[in-house]
Amino acid sequence: MPLDTAARRESGPERLTAHEARQRLEHERASRLVQLTAIEEAGPETNDHLMAVQKDALQRVLKEIDAAFQRIEDSTYGICQDCGQPIPVERLEILPYARCCVGCQSRTT
Repeated sequence: MPLDTAARRESGPERLTAHEARQRLEHERASRLVQLTAIEEAGPETNDHLMAVQKDALQRVLKEIDAAFQRIEDSTYGICQDCGQPIPVERLEILPYARCCVGCQSRTT
């Protein structure tokens, strides 16, 4: 299981705890909600097409974050949805809502 619910070992971080994962996801969610609010409050002089594209992208990320919270509840957080191997903690620290490891992600893009 990729989520280590115990404290990290002194030898270095190998996994995110459930608490750490939730904190990172909450931070990501809050950041995206601030961005979304700014877009929605932008004046009429802004580029409507660009704002619509940015708004759609933010909404997709928010859905990914919600899905990551569900994976924590399902005990599947940190497991690549393609190959079933653990997603490296470094990737989850950078992109806490990642569904796949880098190798599998690169094959799908």
